[in-house]
Amino acid sequence: MRIFISLFFITLTFSWASVFDFKHLDEAKKAYENKDYEKAADSYSKVTSDESKFNEANSLYKAKKYEDALKAYSSISNKNLEFDKLYNMGNSYANLKDIDKSIKSYEDALKIKDDKDAKYNLELLKKKKEEQKKNQDNKKQQDKKDNKQQDKNNQDSQNQNQQKNEQNGNQNQKNEQKQNENEQKQNENEQKQNENEQKQNENKAQENKSKQNEQQNTQKEQKQEAKAQDLKKDENSEKNENQASAMKEQPISNMEERKWQKLLNDREINTLLLPLTKGDNNEKQPW
Repeated sequence: MRIFISLFFITLTFSWASVFDFKHLDEAKKAYENKDYEKAADSYSKVTSDESKFNEANSLYKAKKYEDALKAYSSISNKNLEFDKLYNMGNSYANLKDIDKSIKSYEDALKIKDDKDAKYNLELLKKKKEEQKKNQDNKKQQDKKDNKQQDKNNQDSQNQNQQKNEQNGNQNQKNEQKQNENEQKQNENEQKQNENEQKQNENKAQENKSKQNEQQNTQKEQKQEAKAQDLKKDENSEKNENQASAMKEQPISNMEERKWQKLLNDREINTLLLPLTKGDNNEKQPW
């Protein structure tokens, strides 16, 4: 961008400027030439004239204090400085990236005077504005496209999540169903085991009952056998008693009496054998 800065060096006479103003103007000129623009602006601000205000604004512009420079330019009311003021305000707005106000300042300056540099800067800013507008439109389209793509991605992600949730739900349902089947199978196994245990207990109870019946039968048989033995013993005892009674009732013969007497004598036992019964002498064979 071409920049046009004009600096007015004012020749003062004692009729309108004092020696003190002359001193500040001399300091401002030297500072500006030495590129100490802030000092120059400060010195120019101490002199009250449109030319000094214009030079103050230019010094602030050179110090890159564009907002302060705009304030200084705006305070100038001298019609002879209007073109230069508007031109430099256009430059200041351009440096502040305010293209619309910069274009407006150049257009107002060109209404006062046809200037090649002002035209150049104006065309340059218009192209830049069109470029910015085009970039903004492209950015809007790109943003719209990105938003659309983002929405599509979000929708795809949502669909994927929904599909994943459905798959997880189906898997959870399958797992739950499988778990229920396992629990049912386990319950059936436990029921079957309980039935087997119950059946074993019944068989064991039946075996115990059978053993108990066998024991009872054995005891009964033993009792019957004991009773039979007792009966037999009673019969034998009765028989022995009958035999003894029969023998007791049967008289001893004389021959048997002598036989027993002889045995007793041989054992040297002085015992007399008394006749057990009285009876006839039916001895058949002598001793």
